[in-house]
Amino acid sequence: MKSTLCVVVFCSVLAAYYIYIPLPHTISEPWKLMMLDATFRGVQHLGNLAHSLGLSHHIKVLNFAVTFFGMLSPTSSEGVRVTDTVFDGVQVRVFEATRGSDSELKRSVVYIHGGGWSLGSARIQSYDYLCRKMAEDLNAVVVSVDYRLAPEVHFPEQYNDAYLGTKHFLLPEVLAKYSVDPNRVAVSGDSAGGNLAAAVSQQLALDSSVTNKPKLQSLIYPVLQALDFNTPSYQQNRDVPILYRPLMIKFWLEYLNGDPSFIHSLLVNNHTSLDLSQVATSREKVNWTLLLPSTLKKHYKPVVQATGTPKVIQEVPALLDVRAAPLIADEDVLKLLPQTYVLTCEHDVLRDDGIMYARRLEQAGIRVTHDHYEDGFHGCMIFGIWPTYFSVGIRTMHNYIKWLDQNL
Repeated sequence: MKSTLCVVVFCSVLAAYYIYIPLPHTISEPWKLMMLDATFRGVQHLGNLAHSLGLSHHIKVLNFAVTFFGMLSPTSSEGVRVTDTVFDGVQVRVFEATRGSDSELKRSVVYIHGGGWSLGSARIQSYDYLCRKMAEDLNAVVVSVDYRLAPEVHFPEQYNDAYLGTKHFLLPEVLAKYSVDPNRVAVSGDSAGGNLAAAVSQQLALDSSVTNKPKLQSLIYPVLQALDFNTPSYQQNRDVPILYRPLMIKFWLEYLNGDPSFIHSLLVNNHTSLDLSQVATSREKVNWTLLLPSTLKKHYKPVVQATGTPKVIQEVPALLDVRAAPLIADEDVLKLLPQTYVLTCEHDVLRDDGIMYARRLEQAGIRVTHDHYEDGFHGCMIFGIWPTYFSVGIRTMHNYIKWLDQNL
């Protein structure tokens, strides 16, 4: 009996040690977040083990855990008709509100899910719920793009899927088929999906063959650049779940098909050093000392290396490709973009990506709504349903849909 008790106590202490991490006191429901993070870290460790043993790619293990219990078939409800179809070779799930007459033109949102260009699906529970709710609350048609993922494909294939699927939907005959008002379409996405939504919006603005342009773009804690991994938010939140700084860099290198050994170089900004002339113009477009308010700069200092590692840019030129990093777009392109909503979270390494993009858009004359959550963390909006029910997730989802309702 005594030995059993000792084992139980030891295991409890070990579990508590693994689960507990110090978190900012302002973050939403910290103990619940610790449990979520411990689960996520545990799966990552299993994935790394499987990878090192040659059993499977670590991303595949992680994606299996993310999607295994949550993949849903296209199930319609009383107020929303759900179908899976293909737009120009790209898998999509369409959510059509059934309220009103068939002849009534509806608003529409093209939604691109997050997951580091490697995880998730339009068919998992969290995104099915979000898109279903948008369709019902907005009485709209929502197209959720199920783009291909790394490691099976790399940049620019994820972008190509998102662009081709969106462009196909904007064809006059397709909009007419779904009874969509061509003047009331938004492009949206979260995290890596926000990256793709921003890149797609830029290209749609430039593409003269697209006659129906989006009215809005809405970006949820988007990842928008890979040139500075030492912005104040990257420094402040490097150890805050669920998106740790090294993990974000791993996602970038997987997406751009870069050598994993480049992680350290990116961590210290060796890939954007002053001696690399080809980076100079792009570096200025992510200069947070000019783009962020003083309240966010705090005591943080820029990390700029005098000499760096030219091999990184040489082998991963997509780091400077605007389709991968929409924040480095020229102002002439930004001027063409529609009204924009940007949601950011205080406890997120990507906070400053979104804020800098909002600022650059404003400088280009674009009307921008910036919605910031002091208790928010990366990914919180999709954690607004069971079993990961966070109050900040409920609030972000509600306010995001409310903004769409008021502006679309």
